Amino acid sequence: MKPRGRRKPRAIPEVLTPEEQTRLLGRLEPTDCPGKLRNLALVRVMLNSGLRASEARAVKVRDIDWNSGRLKGRGKGGKDRVIWLAGNDLILLKNWLDHKPSSTRMPSSTLVFTSLDGTKPLCGRWLRKLVTRLATQAGIDKRIHPHTLRHTFATNLLRQEKNLFTVMKALGHANLSTTQIYLHLEDEELETAMKKLGNGKQNDFQTV
Repeated sequence: MKPRGRRKPRAIPEVLTPEEQTRLLGRLEPTDCPGKLRNLALVRVMLNSGLRASEARAVKVRDIDWNSGRLKGRGKGGKDRVIWLAGNDLILLKNWLDHKPSSTRMPSSTLVFTSLDGTKPLCGRWLRKLVTRLATQAGIDKRIHPHTLRHTFATNLLRQEKNLFTVMKALGHANLSTTQIYLHLEDEELETAMKKLGNGKQNDFQTV
């Protein structure tokens, strides 16, 4: 029997800083055309909810409770999970649906994010190109892809709540160990301690 090899350590993911997030979203404003409106709604929902690219592309109108902001998504392995959308994101989604050709009927089975004529679902390749293009236009010198938005969401939530279990539930992870990678990205206590240590030693060196 072939011995099981060790699992390769997970690399610390790339994330967007708050300033980079603002610049990325700013490339889609003002929403003076349906394309920008759809793209802004899509990117903002992913950034503020932690949806995977496949989950975001599969969201249907019936998955959203427009009163509470509750959204039912389907993650890896076909597991359902619940996330919550902020009021501003719900308004943006409604505005996009109002501009879709099919929005006058808005059947519950309709995909939220589609081509501009409402006839085709979005493909993963198109979404990857969109996020990469926006990052380049925003002058962000990092390798940015749709999953970067999910990593950024997790880091933002951990920074705000200081609760890894909350982040785990929001991401739909089965094990807390999977979520622990974000501790390396957002550790204010370690940052403060190391900066304090370095500053405390700055007077110990003398110029010769």
